[in-house]
Amino acid sequence: MTPRQMEPPLPPEEAVRARPPVASATQGARARELPTWLRPGFGLAVFLLAVALRLIPVLAAPNLGIGLDDMFQYDMLGRSLAAGNGFRWYAPPDRQSLLNALQDYGGLDLSQLSGATDPRGVETSFRAPLYPAFLAVVYWLYGLTGRFFAVRLIQAIILALLAPLTLHLARAFGGARTPSRLAAAAVAIWPMLVVFPMALATENLFLPLATAGLLAAALAYRSRRMGAFALAGVVFGLAILTRSVIVGLPVLLSALFWRGGQRRGAILLSGAALLLVTPWAVRNTLLHHQPTFVETSLGYNLYLGYYPGNDGTFRFGPSLDLVTVLDDAQRDQLGRAEAWSFVVQDPARVPVLMVDKLGHLWGLEQRAFTFFYSHGLMGQRPPWQVVLILLVLVLPLVIVFPLGIVGWATSPRDFLWWMASLTLGYYIGIHMLIMAEERFHLVLLPLVLALAARGLSGWPSFRAAVRRREPWALRAAVLALVLVGLAFFNWGSEIFQNADQLATLIGPHGASAYFNY
Repeated sequence: MTPRQMEPPLPPEEAVRARPPVASATQGARARELPTWLRPGFGLAVFLLAVALRLIPVLAAPNLGIGLDDMFQYDMLGRSLAAGNGFRWYAPPDRQSLLNALQDYGGLDLSQLSGATDPRGVETSFRAPLYPAFLAVVYWLYGLTGRFFAVRLIQAIILALLAPLTLHLARAFGGARTPSRLAAAAVAIWPMLVVFPMALATENLFLPLATAGLLAAALAYRSRRMGAFALAGVVFGLAILTRSVIVGLPVLLSALFWRGGQRRGAILLSGAALLLVTPWAVRNTLLHHQPTFVETSLGYNLYLGYYPGNDGTFRFGPSLDLVTVLDDAQRDQLGRAEAWSFVVQDPARVPVLMVDKLGHLWGLEQRAFTFFYSHGLMGQRPPWQVVLILLVLVLPLVIVFPLGIVGWATSPRDFLWWMASLTLGYYIGIHMLIMAEERFHLVLLPLVLALAARGLSGWPSFRAAVRRREPWALRAAVLALVLVGLAFFNWGSEIFQNADQLATLIGPHGASAYFNY
């Protein structure tokens, strides 16, 4: 039996040692219930480190407002829910603010646009409901004055959970203790994840939920307990209610469990997720009098993803085309129809566009900084400081992603490898079909780091197999080299294409360049 055929052992447990009597039999029983790598310890320490780092920008800017359309929309929904008006947005004052902004910055003539007559605003299905509901709870508890600061404080704690989740995910996927701890520490200090609680964005809930769902599925595989399968389904259901793009993943994982003989578990996983999302889908269906899922943003995103002359990512100009269509179902249908017409007009462009989207998905994490710095948010900085900030932002991905590729390519093709591959394949593939931005890859970072930890843990045996010139090891080495080379080619191309913008950013007028997002 070759190393490729062997099922990897469970994550190494601490050696059993004689211990002095514990304070109580109950406490001792509880401690023995959990595997060593799930017990508090380093996980708590890395969580506290992550919280401390995320609180720094929050406490440094307690009165900072919000600055992107998405944030304004989530704030409107949160305020409406907190006021008891339901899932509505663009009440007359908010609608007028939008019109003024579109006329001032977008150059649109909106004088003939009719508005809603309901003072509470327009019922909507464009956004998934869980993140606005989270905002509404915070607003209801803390009031609207200083609401952004309160939200950011809580988001700093929630997003910090990603660090211990990554630790346990790496251990569940077979990583040794030290590489798994390094993976968790990387998430704790990851620059984009440190500043993300400042944004009113779904990532603050979506990233921990998606990672927790994958961890629960891995634990369900190891324990074979039906409760673990149900838990995985519930967590994935919550993730879908935060961002529905992940809807296909629990289905694929259930199919994998079914194929592996865990049929009851597969049904529980998918069934729990379906049970959780169905009520909101029913609400949207009744609202639009036609079958509707959790959110109706797909048409809008497809329109941006296939717009002629666009390269498959968000661009400011085309993003305004459908904004004035206030009926969500109509906007969704129009966006889908237009996107299909773009495909029909130039079908040969689609494969190139999908490659572009793949490049954007794994792009260097500098877009948000470029936007906010160029709008003067940080003031004018010396060139060396701007370069240093850019390096701090982009280097973690440049280091970690190749390690994750190597870990994936050199791992045994066991059940956990297939679970990781399905997750990566689905999430990457769905964004290649729709639209991609660099921030979308953040949800995959814990898995990439878990694969890196797994690869580092198995590196000695893999290196020995390469030295013995075993065919599977040589194929894996070639695959890893090709994929890593493509990653660096993508990053080099991105820097080359954005050279003029980067030069302006570093220059004496970078803080007043006013680049579009």
